[in-house]
Amino acid sequence: MKYITNPILPGFNPDPSILRVGDDYYIATSTFEWFPGVQIHHSRDLIHWQLIARPLNRISQLDMRGNPCSGGIWAPCLSYDNGVFYLIYTDVKHFDGTVADCHNYLVTATEITGEWSEPVYLNSSGFDPSLFHDDDGRKWLLNMVWDFRKGRNRFGGILLQEYSVEEKKLIGPVYNIFKGTKFGLTEAPHLYKHKGYYYLMTAEGGTFWEHAVTMARSQTLIGPYEVDPENPVLTSRYDCTLELQRAGHASLVETQNGEWYLVHLCGRPMPSKGFCVLGRETAIQKVVWTDDGWLRLAEGGNKPFVKVPAPDLSECPWPQLPERDDFDSEELNIHFQTLRIPLGEDVLSLKERPGYLRLKGRESLHSRYVQSLVARRQQSFVYTATTCVEFNPESFQQMAGLVCIYNSANYYYLCVTHEEGIGKCLKIIICDNNTRDEGLEKPIKLNDGPCYLRVVVNYDKLQFYYSIDGVNWTAVGDYYDASKLSDEYLHYIRMEGFTGAFVGLCCQDLSGRRKHADFDFFEYYEGVPKK
Repeated sequence: MKYITNPILPGFNPDPSILRVGDDYYIATSTFEWFPGVQIHHSRDLIHWQLIARPLNRISQLDMRGNPCSGGIWAPCLSYDNGVFYLIYTDVKHFDGTVADCHNYLVTATEITGEWSEPVYLNSSGFDPSLFHDDDGRKWLLNMVWDFRKGRNRFGGILLQEYSVEEKKLIGPVYNIFKGTKFGLTEAPHLYKHKGYYYLMTAEGGTFWEHAVTMARSQTLIGPYEVDPENPVLTSRYDCTLELQRAGHASLVETQNGEWYLVHLCGRPMPSKGFCVLGRETAIQKVVWTDDGWLRLAEGGNKPFVKVPAPDLSECPWPQLPERDDFDSEELNIHFQTLRIPLGEDVLSLKERPGYLRLKGRESLHSRYVQSLVARRQQSFVYTATTCVEFNPESFQQMAGLVCIYNSANYYYLCVTHEEGIGKCLKIIICDNNTRDEGLEKPIKLNDGPCYLRVVVNYDKLQFYYSIDGVNWTAVGDYYDASKLSDEYLHYIRMEGFTGAFVGLCCQDLSGRRKHADFDFFEYYEGVPKK
């Protein structure tokens, strides 16, 4: 028997929405403040997945300037009807646990990797929107409603309203069809129709250790909805020994052979610290419908499995991705993202010096507006990332180098800069809960010419290195705590965080002269440095 190994989308890939069109499967996941918005992965066998698109790639579709950390794109929903792909998403402008500014939009495309439309504004009543296509051709928007009033349940239920394709707006009355169960924090609604019932799947219990998937059903669209007597249908909340924790926020798909699978959010705690530094990932479970019409895990119980029976489909592996990017293309590698906005030629160029990524120094790593930074997800507990930078700073306000970052308040930065009396030098800048510090007692003096930079992350240990020739490496600074680049650490220090750790390249010029840095390559691979 063939098996699928979870997670199927490792690293920060939360809030999955799965879709099948013919023989092709697609999963859309949240990207929060990282641009372009929404990741779409593709598979033909539910085993092997590859990143193929980020549809929100224009500032006219998504302008996140000023958005808070862990704001931006929450919980996209991908669907398809009559030759058109529909993508629903939330752009969170403010969220503090009391008041939320959450704007919901719709974009469409006829090709999954093609040009997506300009956004249609839907509403701002809450987050986690989804679109249900009923058998009669009518379309319905669902989203949780945020109730900010004193003494009220913030998660005020699941709203339903009709969407008019012709008028490109919501029409008719708004129904609150489900107030949730005893698990609370009811969000992430998805509607399905199966054998005469409307099935409402929601996420409950919050997105951390108490997360869960719950189900309810009704013979009419607007309810009342009968709660599954064995809820939750999937959760990790009762077993802290499971490898896949935080199971929740799910979506259903039926294969072309009539098998059913559920994709869901999960997190893998770091053994030494218990924090999920890889962020919230996407896993999959095989499910079946019982004789009395409820959804259950095919393997029994309600706990997520690491190994899952694969569907009766031909295997379709994708080519292995290269570990090294020499920046020979005029387009940025799809695995890189920027923060909040696209970076034009005035900030980032792959053309001005062919074979190099040129970053022109802009605002600090704390900025919510224009950062000259490109980064990719950490997707393994153990990895090595290496680059070579040419940079000739003239001021302490000019920096460029290699950064391991969770958000603007939490990062480790190995940078080339300038110090009076020393000249060009190497420093480590640490930011922990917005408290900035330096990791070296004295900067390391550098000669003119290229400088090779490396980081090795081994579970909770993060170590920087540098080299003049790319062969002989010297450790820089101490071991740093990589587990702090996680959701759990931020919540431990009472900050909001819903993303994951990234590693990448950046350049700052706080003098405003926009001094540039040229990066020759970027290499990322799982494991410790190769001999």
